[in-house]
Amino acid sequence: MGSYDEFEKWLKDHYPAGLVRFQEPMRLHTTFRVGGPARYMVMPCGPDEITEVIRWCRRLELPWFVMGNGSNLLVSDHGYDGVILKLGRQYGTVCAEEDRLHAQSGAMLTRMARLAAEKGLAGLAFAAGIPGTLGGGLMMNAGAYGGELSQIVERVQVLDQEGRIRELTGEQMGFGYRTSILGKESLIALAADLRLKPGDQEKILAEMDELNRKRKEKQPLEYASAGSTFKRPEGYFAGRLIEDAGLKGFTVGDAQVSEKHCGFIINRGEATAGQIWDLCRIVQERVYGLFHVELQMEVRLLGKF
Repeated sequence: MGSYDEFEKWLKDHYPAGLVRFQEPMRLHTTFRVGGPARYMVMPCGPDEITEVIRWCRRLELPWFVMGNGSNLLVSDHGYDGVILKLGRQYGTVCAEEDRLHAQSGAMLTRMARLAAEKGLAGLAFAAGIPGTLGGGLMMNAGAYGGELSQIVERVQVLDQEGRIRELTGEQMGFGYRTSILGKESLIALAADLRLKPGDQEKILAEMDELNRKRKEKQPLEYASAGSTFKRPEGYFAGRLIEDAGLKGFTVGDAQVSEKHCGFIINRGEATAGQIWDLCRIVQERVYGLFHVELQMEVRLLGKF
């Protein structure tokens, strides 16, 4: 407890009350709308603050985790007994200059796509309906409808394990299907430059509207979820395998395999993280038992399950 006491004193001495929360319910910060309390939630406003919080966590040997909008995260009902660094609105500036967007990692992808369209810049319309931040998108190489961040990332500013701020090119990011070097080397994305192409504003906005129409038609956006729950297995579609396994609409408590799109596990209102996790394991076991295909989670787990 001594380490936590020292950290708490430092937080109170250095952070305004609005940027630090204690025993913060994580259900308020994830799109699944589940999760117990985080002992501390800190909302840094700049790279130096992020570096300093992590330095203190490492010095005191406290567990810590960096998150964005929580759109790809399942937090335990027991919460997280450590420090959450939430990079969100307070660390989400975006600006356009010629054919580039520069954004901090807490910027929402939807906001970035809208700004690009307003500036007549093409190449980011696919992100108009992705409910995550740039940082999370870079971690997972976010994509939809044939577009991925890997196609437009020019450079990324990262914080490495030694506390150094480095710059990586798009090629050095090691992008793959729902992966990048960030997760492999425990790097934290601080900001990025995206290179786009001049386009017709009306056409870009129309494309975004059409993609959002398709999302509403095919995805259960009326329910809390983390988007696609499982990665696409090579040669298959996760949703089709789950439906063929007879699991469409299958429930554990208020957690359900969506009847609209079987690739989504949804919270019908009062689901717990434990119920969602139990349902995910049932899906994995049933699909493997029937088709010998191993479904890997696209959603990240945080806390004890």
